[in-house]
Amino acid sequence: MQSVLAFLISGYVIAILIMAALWVVSLRLGKASIVDPVWAAVIALLAVMYGTMADGFELRRFFITIMGVLWGMRLCFFILFYRVIGKKEDPRYTELLSKWKNKNLKLLQFFLIQGVVAGFFSMPFLVVSLNPSPRLSFVEWLGFVLWLAAFVGETTADVELELFKSNAANKGKTCRVGLWQYSRHPNYFFEFMIWCSVFIFSLGSPYGIFTVLCPAAIFYFLFNVTGIPKAEEQALRSRGDDYRDYQRKTSKFFPWFPKEG
Repeated sequence: MQSVLAFLISGYVIAILIMAALWVVSLRLGKASIVDPVWAAVIALLAVMYGTMADGFELRRFFITIMGVLWGMRLCFFILFYRVIGKKEDPRYTELLSKWKNKNLKLLQFFLIQGVVAGFFSMPFLVVSLNPSPRLSFVEWLGFVLWLAAFVGETTADVELELFKSNAANKGKTCRVGLWQYSRHPNYFFEFMIWCSVFIFSLGSPYGIFTVLCPAAIFYFLFNVTGIPKAEEQALRSRGDDYRDYQRKTSKFFPWFPKEG
């Protein structure tokens, strides 16, 4: 347990230092939203750090590292190229900055908190990497297969939405194609499933049960903080009755068949 805490604290320190440096960069760029892609990249970095702590190749560490790296880097580059580079500041950050009196100091606090959160979400990758057992268990194989399915699902949802938005004829309309006809937020659903699968994979390791905090936190944030509430608020402002009709017919989160009429 002491080794887990020692490595976890190291991860927290690294994440916080990166975010402190990123704060300086954000001030020079005038763009706070750069924190989002880097946040995902930091978790991927910590997954690599934990996965390479021991010498030699070990299948368990390889799998959990790949899960962290592919998830983190996919999310990082997706946000970077579709939400940050060449785009205006994210409305969420514009709204936050407009409310803060001492903007730079408040922004620093926000970035440091993101470092703490990144350290928290690195916990499963550390717990699994410290597992000395030589063989993968059934729950680990199950977790990895579920992770693959969730990763493909989230990537598909993101691609479908971007293709829909890239068509000028769809301006002001709500995406109802592919996975978006079964859930109003399939990308968020599969993001939640990714962390559920990481938790399942972690159950094969000592202290893995504690990693349930990660999918629980993701679910809370998606439902109550920065996920669904903000997305639907913005959608209602920009698409009005079309989105209200979509809300009435389509499941909020968990995929299900759309209602008729």
